Amino acid sequence: MIKSKTKSPVYTCSFTSWQESVPRLLDAAGLKKRLASAQKVIIKPNLVEPQPPPVTTPVELVAALAGYIQTSCPHLDIIIAEGCGSSSNNTWQVFEALGYTGLADLDRVTLMDLNEAPSVLMQNSKCRRWPEMHLPKIVFESFLISVPVLKAHSLAGITLTMKNMIGLAPPAHYRQGGPWKKASFHQGIQEAVFDLNRYRTPDFTLLDATIGMQQAHLWGPTCNPPPNRLAASYDPVAIDSYGCRLLKIKWDTIGHIAMAHGNLGAAEPLMVSEV
Repeated sequence: MIKSKTKSPVYTCSFTSWQESVPRLLDAAGLKKRLASAQKVIIKPNLVEPQPPPVTTPVELVAALAGYIQTSCPHLDIIIAEGCGSSSNNTWQVFEALGYTGLADLDRVTLMDLNEAPSVLMQNSKCRRWPEMHLPKIVFESFLISVPVLKAHSLAGITLTMKNMIGLAPPAHYRQGGPWKKASFHQGIQEAVFDLNRYRTPDFTLLDATIGMQQAHLWGPTCNPPPNRLAASYDPVAIDSYGCRLLKIKWDTIGHIAMAHGNLGAAEPLMVSEV
């Protein structure tokens, strides 16, 4: 097993309420300081289908995060953005079904469908699965906050912050004729997720681990007992490693985490700071 010399802290706290727990965790992580020089911030939840939490990111969590940013950094424009992969619903329908449209009434907050956003072509010869990628231009102009939920995944093993980035991929280039809007990611899914994150990985992650999905991402039992936690990190590999720990999955059995370890962050040693 490869061990990184760099320890990337994961901040975590027990959950009492969105209004109390979210600001406490974000203060401990120093998010206000990190956002001071940003011009706009993207909040990227996991809204793969119009199914309620814990399948999807709770709107109350995103509202608490947006409220914290508004209070701490009132100069920032906040974009709540998703590109859902649903075969039968578009992103705006998912926003509506899960209560996200009401967030657009908040000051300096807008919603965006990343599936329809203007894209740029990126190239990286080191990427074997995606030597070229089309990705939304705006994600390279913004501080990107990923807000995934704690879930196992029927194909990828887990779906945490790095896999949450699949929402950035425009269906015009990654549908491949399949019913699911990002169907091309199902081929070589581990390397596909890793390569995607080599182009754009989150600047910060706020992980909802209050309940958790133990076996799959759209169905099956929730974690028993529920972790009842929130966690945050600037290191996408560390936060995904921590999520694996909560799901009792060895991180080095998940291909995209193993590939990202030592390249995009550090899965081990894991430094967990209890807030």
